[in-house]
Amino acid sequence: MRFASYILAGAALLAAVPTMAAGSKTTARGEAKLAEALDGRTAGKPVRCINLRDIRSSTIYDGTAIVYRTNGNTLYVNRPKIGAGSLDRNDVLVTKTVSTQLCNIDTIQLFDINARMQTGFVGLGDFVPYAKPAKTASR
Repeated sequence: MRFASYILAGAALLAAVPTMAAGSKTTARGEAKLAEALDGRTAGKPVRCINLRDIRSSTIYDGTAIVYRTNGNTLYVNRPKIGAGSLDRNDVLVTKTVSTQLCNIDTIQLFDINARMQTGFVGLGDFVPYAKPAKTASR
């Protein structure tokens, strides 16, 4: 009986290997797309919260981060502390907050657009602002 347990455990481990590799490819694509979106921007000091009223849109980068576009020219990048690998650009973010801010202690549910079912959740991390450098006047 013990031998059968070892075989089942080994089979489960081998079955997980392609999944891990596929997840890293997804994350690598997400990182590349995120780098492209942040090109020419400078990272600022991370903040714990951003005002909900200032958020204009959000974009999911597969397996990597959520980017919040706010009033003005700043993008806030959030790399979730929990569940970042489950981020998928085909998901909808469902956020329930109890204040006027979205903070690093909040969680977000992920719902698949097509299946209309919950696919996971993420626990937000700090928000890193990325702004375009101010243009200097030329002489």
